[in-house]
Parts: sequence; structure tokens; C-alpha cells
Amino acid sequence: MERFHRNERIAVLLKTMCDSPGETFTLGSFAEMFCSAKSTVSEDIGIVQNLLEKFDLGFIESLPGSLGGVRFVPGYSKSKIKGILKTLCQDLSNSQRVLPGGYLYMLDIIYDPRNISQIGYIFAGHFFRREIDCVITVETKGIPLAFSTAKHLGVPLVIARHNSEAADGPSVNINYVSGSSKKIQTMVLPMRALKRHSRLLFIDDFMRGGGTARGIIDLAREFECEVAGIGVVIETLEPSKKLVEDYVSLLALNIVNEEEKLIDVKLGKGWV
Repeated sequence: MERFHRNERIAVLLKTMCDSPGETFTLGSFAEMFCSAKSTVSEDIGIVQNLLEKFDLGFIESLPGSLGGVRFVPGYSKSKIKGILKTLCQDLSNSQRVLPGGYLYMLDIIYDPRNISQIGYIFAGHFFRREIDCVITVETKGIPLAFSTAKHLGVPLVIARHNSEAADGPSVNINYVSGSSKKIQTMVLPMRALKRHSRLLFIDDFMRGGGTARGIIDLAREFECEVAGIGVVIETLEPSKKLVEDYVSLLALNIVNEEEKLIDVKLGKGWV
């Protein structure tokens, strides 16, 4: 049988566990893979753990019992998260981002793979302990963010649409009221998209009044599911009273002044 050097085992362990966050691996499965003793694999995992902690990339968690093993838990330290968010604040505060009507241009950020990966990793680390079964979002701008978060959590992604399509099969439609414009909008989800009693994480790029998040909560109830967490990249400080209460925002937008080309973006609640 082929023997593997320690550096080879460590590389494979790191790759395997980081590619499958939350998945439990037994020492026996790794021992069989490397044709090594469990004690050797245990030492290798200890080295992987030290590397992850040293470079602030998450950590390895041991699960006791007959069905236990080890699993990778994603997440950055709070100091690293604040550094990432401060960089985003500086980028978003550029006066060239002011659009007619007082809107903020941010498509280049939410479609940049590096930014999306970091943001998704932050959300994954924050919500990991909530035992998320599925990440859900609404088309279209929130899709990259939600996909990245789902990838780092190791769970599926579900996308609610504004219109049904023939290829979706039978669907559930609900109407919800936008928290900002107070307009009635439609949200559609195929009946096969969710398993009953799933725990959902709603991820979106922007929250003003919280109407979309409220709509997702109502839609989840139609499937007998629970929204166990809500994460948005930017929330507006006004209106201060949202239609949802338990949510996490990375950044807070205070003002976009079209005339003076002024943008005031700061760290969201919980990150200051």
C-alpha cells in the first residue's frame, strides 16, 4: 500500500475539510484513506487546526461519541471582519458611486468574486451555529451573496422569483408589501424547492424597510419552514423601524446626497 508523507496528508486534510464545511469526518475514514494509524491522523489534524487558527481561517471542531469525528467550522475573527468591512466602507464612500435619484452604485462589489467570497464567509461564520439547512434569497442581485454563503455553509441555495416559470412546476405564490415603497409585490417559490420543517437563512444585498425579509418569512411558513437568520450587506438607517427585528447587517447607510455627492456608510450594528 502506498504511504503518504505528512505534508501530503495535511494538504489533503485541509482541502477535504475546508471544501465541506460542517460535514463530520471520522478519524477512521482518514486513516483508511492514508493507510495510517488513527493516532497519526489525529496529530495531522492538530497541525491543520494550528494552521487555520494562525491564519484566521476558521477552526477544526471535534465531536465526541460513537458517531463523532471532526469538522471544519468557517469564520473570521471579529478584528479581521472589521478590517474587511472598513475597506468596504471606504470603497462604497466614493462620491462617484452616487446615482441619480440618490441611489448607491454597488454592483461592482457584489459581483466581484473576492468580495463575495469574503462576505459569504463572514455570514457563514456568524450563522453556522444556527443549524441552517438552506440559504434563500430573492432574484437577482442577492444571488451571488447567497450562493457564496451557502457554499461556505455547505448547504443548498434556493431562489424565490417574482414570476413563476413553466420549468419550476407547481409553485407557491404570496403577495408582500415593500417596506420602503409600500407597493404590493409577488414572491414565487416552486413547491419542490424546500423540504418541510427546514431552517432557512435569508441573505440579501440591501435592506430599507425590511419588506422583502418579511415576505420571505411569510413564504417560509407556507412550506412549514422557519427563517432562522437574516443577513444583509447594507441596511439604511431610515426608516429606523424595520418590518423584521432579528437580522444582521454588515454595513449601515446613513445618507446618499446627490447634490453634494456625499455618501455616509459605516459599520453595521454588532461590528462597531
